[in-house]
Amino acid sequence: MKKLKYIIFAFGLFFICYSCSENGVNQTSNGNNEVEFISAVDISSYPEIELSNPVFKDNNGMTISFLEFLRFKGINTIRIRLWVNPIDQHSSFEEVKLFAETLKSMGFKIYLSLHYSDTWADPGNQITPLEWQNVSFSTLKTIVYDYTKMVVEQINPDIIQIGNEINNGFLHPEGNRYSEPSQFLELLNEGIRAVRDHASDQTKIMLHFAGHEESNVFFDFVDGLDYDIIGISFYPIWHGKSISDLEQNLIQLRTLFEKEIMIAETAYPFTLGWNDWTNNIVGLENQLILPEFPATPQGQKNFVQQLKIMMTNLDGGIGLSYWGAELIAWNGPESGEGSPWENQALFDFNNQALPVIEVF
Repeated sequence: MKKLKYIIFAFGLFFICYSCSENGVNQTSNGNNEVEFISAVDISSYPEIELSNPVFKDNNGMTISFLEFLRFKGINTIRIRLWVNPIDQHSSFEEVKLFAETLKSMGFKIYLSLHYSDTWADPGNQITPLEWQNVSFSTLKTIVYDYTKMVVEQINPDIIQIGNEINNGFLHPEGNRYSEPSQFLELLNEGIRAVRDHASDQTKIMLHFAGHEESNVFFDFVDGLDYDIIGISFYPIWHGKSISDLEQNLIQLRTLFEKEIMIAETAYPFTLGWNDWTNNIVGLENQLILPEFPATPQGQKNFVQQLKIMMTNLDGGIGLSYWGAELIAWNGPESGEGSPWENQALFDFNNQALPVIEVF
């Protein structure tokens, strides 16, 4: 069957490219053009930032309510990370549950990113929560199931990621994709099973891969699992500077695996400057896509707009999520432990909304 998928890929690629260019509209997996495009932002740090009482402004410089403004501007989904036992309350279950309740009351859909870690999980870091370490593998599987069950029963998200950027697996070392491939799949399946058993029928499951190159190899490996959405991170600094290559690889994923597809994380700078003393992650011209997208407010807007157009025209493309929309320099202009992302937020150094907000 897998061999047949690759044989038909060449034919599918031509057909999808042709139909996208001809129709210019999003076709979901059931062919329904009326399904709402997911316009999402990840604002996981907002509960922490809110404690500093920042003043946010709209495009005209008028003071706004941050969350109400996002909803007004067309953002319909909020992505939130969840850590198991963080060193403080931020991104904890209690904080995330309360935040999700607030967001739901305002009409937002909830997209949860379960890290299955006490801290950041990504391709280079998949550290098993301290309380889950030094247990048998069968016990760890039970813990994953029970934890996921608790999360979906109490928060009831619309989208849930089983792991975050799990290129190399998660819950290392037991769930290392390369050294323990069968255990990785078993642990993933426990999380998936808990969602299917206890979440709403409307909750969709995402598997999340950082980047797009070789993503087909990863999703071929997990092809036997019961999930709904292929999630991809796309940051030019790490994942290449060709949106065309990204598009072709997403078309390939759709053809081979017939899943819905979403850009789970992306961001782009509106300047290479800084607004605190914390080193920014993006700060050099060679990290940009030039000359198409300079580090200017218009360049940032054009980058996100291009991705949205691509996802809208992609068969099976369901949405886009912007990471770090809220990450202004909230800890003060001289903080060395502030924001490494304030030049990629959706608000400028005066906390005023940037033109990119109109893309949503």
